[in-house]
Amino acid sequence: MLGLEGYEWLLLKGAKLTVYVGVCSLVIAIILGLIGALCKLSRSRLIRFAASCYTTIIRGIPELVLILLVYYGAPTLIQDILGLFGYDIYISLNPFVAGIATIGFIYGAFTTEVFRGAYMAVPKGQIEAGRACGMNTALTFWRITLPQMMRFALPGLGNVWMVLIKATALISVIQLPELMRNADIAARATHKPFTFFFAASLIYLAITIGSN
Repeated sequence: MLGLEGYEWLLLKGAKLTVYVGVCSLVIAIILGLIGALCKLSRSRLIRFAASCYTTIIRGIPELVLILLVYYGAPTLIQDILGLFGYDIYISLNPFVAGIATIGFIYGAFTTEVFRGAYMAVPKGQIEAGRACGMNTALTFWRITLPQMMRFALPGLGNVWMVLIKATALISVIQLPELMRNADIAARATHKPFTFFFAASLIYLAITIGSN
């Protein structure tokens, strides 16, 4: 590519990892979102309270803070606790695992609200019809509620994906060689920050347009 001085391969490699991180994080977010939505719709006040605390706290803390807290803070905290019991252990998290786990956990809070709204959009008559046919709660949810929920949830999940894929840029602070990290490496090596960060922005734009 003109002007990238042979570093286009580094950007493309980072873009591939960015998409991989995004997809893995979205899978985690969807699983947590389904669980969270069911908890918020539970008859148990304690379960509803726990789910509400999850969505409120996670959506209220910046993503960057949570990423730093998980990658740098959690291992240090565990080491300090073990040190009180006489264990001298060094703990280091894998940046990829820490990244997708944190991003997935964060956006699980957002997908929780998406699925909760989608569940409430399913006509109650559909659920009552399933019960009338002799289906138990689990079977009614699997055959009737879930398929219709997913149809209602798709627009919201699309929005979550668009925000999530851009949020993967924050993982660059924990040295994961995704697109933003690799763009920074190339920019420092060539002293062309505008060129490489602009190229990275175009790649992010291409990913989001392709997602649309």
